[in-house]
Amino acid sequence: MTVSSTVVLAPVSFGRRLKNRVVQGLVWLAFAVAVVPLISVIWMVVTNGIKRFDLEFLTHSMRNIGPRDADGGAYHAILGTLEQVGLATAISVPIGLLTAIYLVEYGPGRRLARSISFFVDVMTGIPSVVAGLFVLAFWVLILGLGYSGFAGALALSILMMPTVVRAAEEMLRLVPNELREAAYALGVPKWKTILRVVLPTAFTGIVTGVMLAIARVSGETAPLLLTVFITDSINSDPFKGPQMGLPLYVFDQAQRPNITATDRAWTGALTLILIVMLLNLVARLISWWRSPAKGR
Repeated sequence: MTVSSTVVLAPVSFGRRLKNRVVQGLVWLAFAVAVVPLISVIWMVVTNGIKRFDLEFLTHSMRNIGPRDADGGAYHAILGTLEQVGLATAISVPIGLLTAIYLVEYGPGRRLARSISFFVDVMTGIPSVVAGLFVLAFWVLILGLGYSGFAGALALSILMMPTVVRAAEEMLRLVPNELREAAYALGVPKWKTILRVVLPTAFTGIVTGVMLAIARVSGETAPLLLTVFITDSINSDPFKGPQMGLPLYVFDQAQRPNITATDRAWTGALTLILIVMLLNLVARLISWWRSPAKGR
């Protein structure tokens, strides 16, 4: 005996179609409101910064360059930014990742986990200048270790940690429990399950969170102004002496009342944007290479 059924779809009313169109229009309007300022800012930076974006700008510093000279570059600032952000990443990512693993895998229901989660939320809202003041007071003034790129990296790592923790925590929570239970059923210890199953599954999302944290701190000026200071010379040692950074370079050049310095400030901003975009591209390539489907 065969039973067949026919489903009759009622036509969508005019009112529902109108509401759908209105909501779609509002979504596109919100998209335009968010994207148009971003495009305008990028266009302004590119059009003004491309004038001095040349090999001399990328390979020379500002040492012995007069205030009205058209020469000079940002090599010392580029080197400082790469070292400072790299050190901040090396500090914050292991701590943030281990914190997220504890909160997800070991901490549910524990008072310590709730306390850590509360302090992470508090750190998320800390102004960047407060992180710089803390490192200035403790590292530079109390310990007397002076201005350095490492001091700036400490301030940046304070700003990076909550972003890394929250991003890694959310990605770890998205890993299906069935994968963990399957590993436990095979007799795999918990630590090895986390290392071999959970982390590789959440790897792509964790890398994205790390890149968001890097982009978050790459343009910070206030913490570096308090901890790194300003110099026109090349300092490749982040542990000794003042060291320049691209945000400080843009700040320093933009406040000088001449067109040559303003051009260098625009080019410094363009260089910083390109560095962040390049780092994001590298992270995407790493995520694609590590994904099981190889990007398909």
